[in-house]
Amino acid sequence: MKKIIILFLAFCAAEVLQAQEVIYQLKTDLAYYPKEESEQDAYIQERCVLDLYYPENIEGYPTVVWFHGGGLTGGNKFIPEALKNQGIAVVAVNYRLNPKVQAPAYIEDAAASVAWVFQHITEYGGDPGLIFVSGHSAGGYLASMIGLDKKYLLKYEIDANQIAGLIPFSGHTITHFTVREERGIPGTQPVIDELAPLYHVRADAPPILLITGDRELELLGRYEENAYLMRMMKVVGHPDIRLYEMDGYGHGMTEPAFPLLIKEVHRIVDKSKPGN
Repeated sequence: MKKIIILFLAFCAAEVLQAQEVIYQLKTDLAYYPKEESEQDAYIQERCVLDLYYPENIEGYPTVVWFHGGGLTGGNKFIPEALKNQGIAVVAVNYRLNPKVQAPAYIEDAAASVAWVFQHITEYGGDPGLIFVSGHSAGGYLASMIGLDKKYLLKYEIDANQIAGLIPFSGHTITHFTVREERGIPGTQPVIDELAPLYHVRADAPPILLITGDRELELLGRYEENAYLMRMMKVVGHPDIRLYEMDGYGHGMTEPAFPLLIKEVHRIVDKSKPGN
């Protein structure tokens, strides 16, 4: 009799797991600027698109917007393999590149894509209160800029504080070296102006998790400038900012960092639940 009960319970557990299997869909090349705007600019029409990878049979899931790297001069959107099958949506974004455009066009594109997610993720079952913004290198810079300088999302009547969390990977916090190059400033000369995340330090920003490679293996000063952002955010009273340094990894530190991103998403999602 005990054996029959155990077999029955095992069968029921298997049935429940099968019933809860998450099915994912991928929508590609969705335009994030209004049709009338993209049709007037061939480069916007070409570059300003995103891919949406999402669980189609669950509701209220979090979403990670992912900006690719490439120094603002190259790169293309992709869904990171480590973020698939995690019960979350992932939005991979293309944006316009130098030399065809110059700053702040890249930041404006990043804001437009995140605004699209706020406006449309409920159509796919996602929770607009659980939108995280991340990216690597130039993508990390873009994530920080639209999360800290509120003017870019305000254009779409979105408060940047609605972002659930900022998780830049190895992003500039000073003015990006490509933006400096546009002005004739060498890459070894640091600048902090309105196009630097550090310029927009504020206590009320969303939770921030900064991740860089090993300071001895990273691009010049990348760890240190992120450490400075963390320190200044703490000085002004920001309550939820941390910095992880991936020992032994250089600038291409994304793979070991993805589990930290997922853990941070779960941490904030859990905090948002009633009673927490």
